Amino acid sequence: MKGKIIKGIAGFYYVHDGHERLYACKAKGIFRKRGIKPLVGDNVEFTILDETEQEGNIDEILPRRNQLVRPASANVDQALVVFAVVEPAPNLNLLDRFLVMMEMQQIPVLVCFNKMDLDKEQHCLRYQEIYKNSGCQVHFSSTYSGQGIEEIRKRLQGKTTILAGPSGVGKSSLTNLLQPLAEMETGEISKKIQRGKHTTRHAELFYVEEDTYLMDTPGFSSLYLENLEAETLKYFFSEFSDYASGCRFGEDCVHVGEPRCGVKEAVREGKISQSRYDNYQLLYQELKGKRRY
Repeated sequence: MKGKIIKGIAGFYYVHDGHERLYACKAKGIFRKRGIKPLVGDNVEFTILDETEQEGNIDEILPRRNQLVRPASANVDQALVVFAVVEPAPNLNLLDRFLVMMEMQQIPVLVCFNKMDLDKEQHCLRYQEIYKNSGCQVHFSSTYSGQGIEEIRKRLQGKTTILAGPSGVGKSSLTNLLQPLAEMETGEISKKIQRGKHTTRHAELFYVEEDTYLMDTPGFSSLYLENLEAETLKYFFSEFSDYASGCRFGEDCVHVGEPRCGVKEAVREGKISQSRYDNYQLLYQELKGKRRY
């Protein structure tokens, strides 16, 4: 049998068969000897030991397309990060941190600004302008009116997508609209994972439809960039690349304090978003301060 690991709790790996059955599986000892740890998102071959109890053994972990450190997962195709247009106003510094993290891991990002029905002052136009050259796709939605939901659904089909966003932005409502099953899990799956209900939450996949999964990611209130040097941060703001050739110091320019900087000139001319550049400066100083200590 082939399936996908959707959750790991207390030594059990819950393998979804791609239809409606979920099996609580143990991983063979050979994986430990090889230094391989099964990850959420792994495609596996497994043997059913008890069909009634839905238990089995994982026999083989199939080759991974990619592997993420945070959240610890495999075979991720893209990320969907959800913020509200208003109520609450989006924390764009947090969003830019997330974009850098995903860019570091070469994961494409869809940004969804939700609660369009409350956007009486058309803040959406500002956010569209800020992120139009950032390398991510920008979508707007309303879980109240249904606006934009079908377009997002199309973008998810056939892919495993990380779902992230702070609380209060309508992420749960969006998730329930995107999934055919409003509670995100069938009763059978909920019952099967009951034993881990009160365990500290880690990455977890939810089945949407054939070959389509959403990965819920806990803990999004703050993000700290790791394994990144201040001098290389500029490469993760894709809109800078078009103007870096105008820098006096060429590749050595970090676009902060240097004279005759093509990127800073583009910001002054409105070609690069002031918001994006301000957040770049904040992140640069944060990373520089980390190295100092």
